[in-house]
Amino acid sequence: MAEITAQLVKELREATNVGMMDCKRALAETNGDKDAAIKLLRERGIAVAGKRAARAAKEGIVASALINDGKSGVMIEVNCETDFVSRNENFQAFVKDMLEKAKTVKGDLAEAVKDDVAVKIAEIGENIIVRRNVRFDLQGTGIIGTYIHMGGKVGVLLEMGFEKAETANNPVCAETVKDITLHIAASAPQYLNSSEIPADVIASERAIFAKQVENKPPQIIEKIVDGKIAKFYSTVCLVDQPFVKDGDFTVTKWLEKQSKEIGDTLTIRRFALYKLGE
Repeated sequence: MAEITAQLVKELREATNVGMMDCKRALAETNGDKDAAIKLLRERGIAVAGKRAARAAKEGIVASALINDGKSGVMIEVNCETDFVSRNENFQAFVKDMLEKAKTVKGDLAEAVKDDVAVKIAEIGENIIVRRNVRFDLQGTGIIGTYIHMGGKVGVLLEMGFEKAETANNPVCAETVKDITLHIAASAPQYLNSSEIPADVIASERAIFAKQVENKPPQIIEKIVDGKIAKFYSTVCLVDQPFVKDGDFTVTKWLEKQSKEIGDTLTIRRFALYKLGE
């Protein structure tokens, strides 16, 4: 049997929010396989769904910018080793420079700036990684929005679509885009809607939910599992989540309300969420 170390138990507890003894028993039953232990604890209904199995401890900054009169937007994450360096003016200036370069790069930013990174590593004396970047170019009539939270710990890039060009200048539209980016930062959806969820993910969730209620009568298990899947959607899908500013509305219903006020149809086309180190 694999050694069940205190560190492994601690990692499982952080990933599931389950008590230490339950974590230790689950690891013993799965021969120290943390992923299998997470699944086992979820099947028993005591693990928190959606917790990440591994938590990165990287420091750095997430930054974003709108370009082309708001018709495009870019977002980057640049990592360093310590919070001390992330708060250093030299590093922050470097991130701003990387953001400027991201405006002209449509592929992998890290590859495009590897020489700049090497110079900065030598200068600062700490490892630096341009970890990821994303660019949205407006597809049809709409607007690009962005939001940076917690001084660069969380970033959101959003494309909102509508039908009338003049809607882009409507202050209610601007406020709506802002509120949706705030919602994404706060609620951390993994998908836009259920159609984006891979079939194997849904199948795995259904299997876990069925295991949780396996002692129920067979004729009601399917209904219970369907209900749990709907709840799962409301957790991971942006359009199905309760709107963070008014839980009486889902994001979809709230957008419908805003659309009526504006006199146009607002739709979320896509979004990107960066959480530092994840």
